Amino acid sequence: MTSDPLKPDGRTTVPRLSSTVLDAPDPHALAAFYRDLLGWQITSDPDDTTWVVVRPPGGGTGLAFQEEPLHEAPAWPSARGVQQMQLHLDLQVPELGPAVRRAEELGARQAEHQPQDDVRVMVDPVGHIFCLFEL
Repeated sequence: MTSDPLKPDGRTTVPRLSSTVLDAPDPHALAAFYRDLLGWQITSDPDDTTWVVVRPPGGGTGLAFQEEPLHEAPAWPSARGVQQMQLHLDLQVPELGPAVRRAEELGARQAEHQPQDDVRVMVDPVGHIFCLFEL
């Protein structure tokens, strides 16, 4: 492994993850769901209809949502010949039951297939998979 040489101005050349981007037919609606679920803030230009970013109140790596009118929800569990899940979000919660109920109140649903008792596989309003698990 090579070390990361600093540039003359003292900055690093190693990239920093800014956000994970999810496609959605309506990026503002999906961003509002995750804003409410995570207690984060929308930090992007409210007039941009194609791109929305949410971040934790203290800043840091966030989630971004880009307009994709042809978005197709992935299959869970995966199956041949249908849209495959490319990633999912793992969200740690203090207590599973209340977190599942809250996610459902905000518009998520539990996936039919639940492979573990201590994790809940959830589906957001446009079909992206996320998991809730206890600390």
